[in-house]
Amino acid sequence: MTSSSLAPNQEAAVLAEALPYIKRFHGKTIVVKFGGNAMIDEQLKQCFARDVVLLKLVGINVVVVHGGGPQIENMLTRVGKKGEFIQGMRVTDTETMEIVEMVLGGQVNKDVVNLINQAGGRAVGLTGKDGRMILAQKLFLQDRDDPTHQIDIGLVGDITSVDTTLISYLESGAFIPVIAPIGVGENGETYNINADVVAGKVAETLKAEKLVLLTNTPGVLDKAGKVITNVTPTQIDAMVADGTLHGGMLPKISSALDAAQNGVKSVHIIDGRVEHALLLEILTSHGFGTLINSD
Repeated sequence: MTSSSLAPNQEAAVLAEALPYIKRFHGKTIVVKFGGNAMIDEQLKQCFARDVVLLKLVGINVVVVHGGGPQIENMLTRVGKKGEFIQGMRVTDTETMEIVEMVLGGQVNKDVVNLINQAGGRAVGLTGKDGRMILAQKLFLQDRDDPTHQIDIGLVGDITSVDTTLISYLESGAFIPVIAPIGVGENGETYNINADVVAGKVAETLKAEKLVLLTNTPGVLDKAGKVITNVTPTQIDAMVADGTLHGGMLPKISSALDAAQNGVKSVHIIDGRVEHALLLEILTSHGFGTLINSD
């Protein structure tokens, strides 16, 4: 149903329903991970941009952290390289890192900024290098078959600290920060960092009201493929152990859980393939997807 098919009283009822949520979240910060189909489908992109601008206009601070996996894969293919993932993390050699930084910090970041600005917002693009916002060190993965062995996946970063001074400065000036998930090492090294992890750490540091992760699934699914509306750490551990959660969902669910346990009031994994998913989650009573509980 579109707005044009609603009677005036129905339109008024929709607006009235949003009022208590606007009051509740006015002046609060919401961190949104923008990725998946929402970044590719033109209609979904437009819906996302309008959602972000509307939230900002009603006094809710939105910080966007974006991914860019498909765009990176396209560029790797063009130069004759094949992407490799271990435990949901991209293996990143020096050449791949150059491509990742070019695609995320250049093409994708500026595309998202332009998208929001065209919708009437005032977005500013950043990477973790700007103001040394995201400091990182080299990440080693633990081998699940041999816990004594660590896996080297190249120039992939493990966040050591997030300085939100620049984000707060932009928010106070009515700007919308748009962050590419690239970190910087102690000696100036450039690190590729999973966007879900960046979104989670930024939300933790800001003590955000909400962390919302847009995905290509309706939420966290059980073995039967049904959405789990609420999930606890114990359930998450069990689903990782039995393989229900795997691949790209691993860093997503891990960062969501960390955020829920470290000061973020609510964490949601929602379906980015639904038009205006962000508004539906934040400004209506019809929440959907999965809510991550801290205990």
